[in-house]
Amino acid sequence: MHPMQLEVLTPEKKLFSGEAKAVQFPGTDGLFQILNGHAPLIATLRAGDIRVETAQGATESIAINGGVVEVSNNVLSVLAQ
Repeated sequence: MHPMQLEVLTPEKKLFSGEAKAVQFPGTDGLFQILNGHAPLIATLRAGDIRVETAQGATESIAINGGVVEVSNNVLSVLAQ
């Protein structure tokens, strides 16, 4: 199975683009995590941190002020504020 591709975009710039093993999001209904092979999903995000476990095993944290995530075919697209 191919690694997940994560892209986090704001209207001004790209905050993150790369492969990920696991990604935790601050959903409007609470925290949730996406792993490789997840079913298609669209969810709204509140202000908080996206926590990314990269394909190399490092952990990154990306602060956002809310937005939307779409998961489809192992591609996670985040449109953040």
